[in-house]
Amino acid sequence: MKREYKKKVITSNALHPKDTGSHQVQVAILTERINELTKHLEEHPKDNHSRRGLLMMVGKRRKILNYLKDLNKEAYEALLEKLNVRK
Repeated sequence: MKREYKKKVITSNALHPKDTGSHQVQVAILTERINELTKHLEEHPKDNHSRRGLLMMVGKRRKILNYLKDLNKEAYEALLEKLNVRK
């Protein structure tokens, strides 16, 4: 992910101006990386090393989302809607 693009993702999901590590930002960054890797795997279906990384990222995102769901259900639902992520 390019540095400028990552900054744009962070600023669009940040809770305050210096926010770089909140749950919402982490999920947004992981979602963008997952989307990029999904496109890569469509072109290179036999790339099993990248597929494993993709599955690990999806699992990590799911864990963070489950924690956010327990912490703040409204923020969880808003984030799913904003990032267009399935439950």
